[in-house]
Amino acid sequence: MSNDGAGDREIDAERETLNELLALMNEHDLDRLKVKRGDAIYEIVRREAVAAAAAPAVVAAAPPAAAAPAADGGEPVAASPNVKRVVAPLTGLFFRSPSPDAEPYVGVGDRVEAGDVLCILEAMKLFNEITSDYAGTVVRILPDNSELVSQGEELFWIEP
Repeated sequence: MSNDGAGDREIDAERETLNELLALMNEHDLDRLKVKRGDAIYEIVRREAVAAAAAPAVVAAAPPAAAAPAADGGEPVAASPNVKRVVAPLTGLFFRSPSPDAEPYVGVGDRVEAGDVLCILEAMKLFNEITSDYAGTVVRILPDNSELVSQGEELFWIEP
């Protein structure tokens, strides 16, 4: 007996997922969308965001306990027990600077004070400045510039 029916159902499920993601992109006028569902990762780019070309790429997200390469290509950065994590208060596109030709708000190794702007999250055409609740040194920036981040996702590690 053939498994063609099971294969067709998998293809139909993939199409349905892609159609849902495309509808979400259209509904919110997103240029780019990256979603992890189970083991599958879907990344859809409708048009390249202008800001993506202006800022350097940084380290992609990794499990909090794991060591990851430093953004500057130096020694791996591991979370110390006293590291403070800044998480996304909403779902949106992560931008390190206020405009494509501007310098990033902060970089790895920069000292920040409570209340300093760290980044911008764009949600539904609104640009939300994300500020630090902590004083310390930025030891890790997790999302790439112009990457879609979800509410509760880690954005920065700050060490007091």
